[in-house]
Amino acid sequence: MNGRNQFGCAVIIGASSGIGAELARQLAARGYRLGLAARRVDKLQELPGQFSTETVVCPLDVSQPERAQTALRELIEQLGDVDLFVLSAGVGHENPEFDWALEADTLQVNVLGFAAVANVATHHLEQRGAGMLVGLSSIAAVRGNGAAPAYGASKAFVSHYLKALRHRFAKAGRAIHVLDVQPGFVDTAMAKGDGLFWVAPVDKAARQILHAIDRKRKQVYVTKRWRLIACLLRLLPDWLYHKM
Repeated sequence: MNGRNQFGCAVIIGASSGIGAELARQLAARGYRLGLAARRVDKLQELPGQFSTETVVCPLDVSQPERAQTALRELIEQLGDVDLFVLSAGVGHENPEFDWALEADTLQVNVLGFAAVANVATHHLEQRGAGMLVGLSSIAAVRGNGAAPAYGASKAFVSHYLKALRHRFAKAGRAIHVLDVQPGFVDTAMAKGDGLFWVAPVDKAARQILHAIDRKRKQVYVTKRWRLIACLLRLLPDWLYHKM
């Protein structure tokens, strides 16, 4: 079954650039109605003109969790119904100096902001009784990295939070699916640092995410080869990992 038959309307939070924007393009090509939300309104407003489907734009800044919740509720009300939520907004900072301002910004957006909009999406999906929630975590969730402590920890939070919501839906017997997306390096502004490898084009990353949505997967690495890195990170002993 393809995505057009599963879902009629999708909300993407973090749709102004990167994976979020590309998912919007590919979902529009399938005929989805779209609710696009992001902090950078100027970038966001460029998108609707590119799509032939109904598209609603909503300014939403997840660094302000309560205001983000209000904005998302208003967007849902304007759309009338939403089957698919994609929570793509996030930040990442390399922080070798362990600057608290960078750590705090990461936690504010990737933890509090993510949980705030996930809460609104969860209540909506539970009310309608079916649908799908997709969250963008990272391969960094697998193991902590001293160059970006808050980033990896915040993405581990995202993955575990999604597991908890999946358990919540299953325990209540609801037909709501939860997908945890763990990308490696994708050719977006989030890909920072030296020594990047296996950098995926953003359109390929989005296609693999949509394939996982179509199949109602619980978890997917993007691209698929990053499963190997995840396994390696889990198996490496601490003494060897710390030398890397």
